[in-house]
Amino acid sequence: MTETASPRTAPLRARAEIDLAALRANVRALRAKAPGAALMAVVKSEAYGHGAVPCARAAVAAGATWLGTATPEEALALRRSGSLPPDVRILCWLWTPGGPWREAIEAGLDVSVGGMWALREVTEAARRAGRPARVQLKADTGLGRNGCPPGDWPELVDGALRAEADGLLRVTGLWSHFACADEPGHPSVAAQLTRFREMLAHAEARGARPEVRHIANSPATLTLPEAHFDLVRTGIALYGISPSPEIGTPADFGLRPVMTLSASLALVKHVPGGHGVSYGHHYTTPGATTLGLVPVGYADGIPRHASSAGPVLVDGKWRTVAGRVAMDQFVVDLGGDEPAPGAEAVLFGPGDRGEPTAEDWAQAAGTIAYEIVTRIGWRVPRVYVNEEDNREDDNGKTEEIEAVEAQEG
Repeated sequence: MTETASPRTAPLRARAEIDLAALRANVRALRAKAPGAALMAVVKSEAYGHGAVPCARAAVAAGATWLGTATPEEALALRRSGSLPPDVRILCWLWTPGGPWREAIEAGLDVSVGGMWALREVTEAARRAGRPARVQLKADTGLGRNGCPPGDWPELVDGALRAEADGLLRVTGLWSHFACADEPGHPSVAAQLTRFREMLAHAEARGARPEVRHIANSPATLTLPEAHFDLVRTGIALYGISPSPEIGTPADFGLRPVMTLSASLALVKHVPGGHGVSYGHHYTTPGATTLGLVPVGYADGIPRHASSAGPVLVDGKWRTVAGRVAMDQFVVDLGGDEPAPGAEAVLFGPGDRGEPTAEDWAQAAGTIAYEIVTRIGWRVPRVYVNEEDNREDDNGKTEEIEAVEAQEG
């Protein structure tokens, strides 16, 4: 991923500004929602498109004691970055046969095991490494995706505890994942909690003594205190995006969007009425107007499904994508206004300046805001601002903490 150190060094075509002060404030707000639990900052997929290493550093600085990734390669890259405290725990959970088990063990990663094949591979890797693996057993409590189903749980638990007795691993965690936590009141939520408690009780009765038990993702962290256990795993909420707009906006939860995506107009031109715009002429100008060319497209992660719908703030006004989003560019109808080439076009941000948000783009594309931020591609540099914590004011509070408190009322 392309990164730049400051706004002044950013290329003019486009940039994704990442506000690390907002991210740190989000971590603190989320910790306040689950004061009895440790917090895992999930930084998979380059921190949902924001940049894994800078966001991991910021999250740890704000009090996250765990980091989470999907793949072991992501976790290994974090550990090898050399920019994180050595005592920060990193969990990775998406394994396939033949994965880098030994490298993960030697890097001190926590690895997730949800089936006997994985338990066999990790114990063999521990023998070769000459040191025990840190293993978390994942239970499928109803999501039906990764994890061990209840019928196979006794075998997995007993196998892991035998390997622990042999000095090949340490069972550091027992965990699961919700299917519908973003829908409060959905019957599966209570059912999964009940099943999780049953599977925990079985493992602990057999002798498991995990460091952490966890099931809460972002929505459960925000709305389901009984699911917090020892650790909460916050993903999309960390980046200031609501996991479910139906249950609340970011501001409702004391969160602030971290990414602002903008580009510089590459061209502004006059065209007559009846002028077709972009591939297929799905948009035709209703009268004489001006068109602005925004130099980002679906190769940069702008969803083609938002053609003729995606909102953009140009020259203080909301505009809409005119016609098809192309690979490298799209057009907005400026309605006769004439901003200069190079003028800023803001696709999404926190909304402070009246700009659209990632949720607005999600609505335009018929998807979720997770996808909008995560898909922003490598051609768009990440520009990190507010990399250092603000100094304390006279009352001993940082500006970030005050902002969170103000949002929470």
